[in-house]
Amino acid sequence: MHPNRKFHVDDRERLAAFVREQGFGTIVAPIKDGLCAVHVPLLIEGDRLRFHVSRNNRIHAGLLGGGEALLIVNGPHAYVSPDWYGLDDRVPTWNYAAVELEGRIVPMDREALIRLLDHISDHHEAKLAPKPVWTRDKMSDGRFQAMLEAITGFEMQVTAWRGTFKLDQDKPAEVRSRLAAALEAHGETAIAGLMRP
Repeated sequence: MHPNRKFHVDDRERLAAFVREQGFGTIVAPIKDGLCAVHVPLLIEGDRLRFHVSRNNRIHAGLLGGGEALLIVNGPHAYVSPDWYGLDDRVPTWNYAAVELEGRIVPMDREALIRLLDHISDHHEAKLAPKPVWTRDKMSDGRFQAMLEAITGFEMQVTAWRGTFKLDQDKPAEVRSRLAAALEAHGETAIAGLMRP
């Protein structure tokens, strides 16, 4: 995470809400050949993070064995031009929001995996209203069961939470507003929204 403590976020509820909203992250774990990463849809409830991985993914065997892993969730980010500051002697930078979670990984049983898949689709389908909600009942007989055989569900018990929201908090409010307006004018609305004082 960024070394400047002004950019750190320690509020666990805020970090959990960010992870929940993003709904997607990168799991990094050791395998026999070194480190490996996999990109996963996920759900978080309290200190319990759940996700699934293809059994054909090379990280799968490493996750099955348990052990510690790192989850990285990246949010909005954007290049910031020094010209936008209205201050002398600025350099280019990058503003961003990111959360890292660490914890021990354990595989889920089949019923827990089914609940996870249903919860993930329910969560994201709700965001698409007024579109009718998709459910697995719309799949052909046997297709869901066949796809289920190709994945494994995992759970991480989160033991460490770290958040960095590098949003120029070390600058005066009028500078942050100016930067947010410049970013918004260039289509970077998500990061601009986070930056507004």
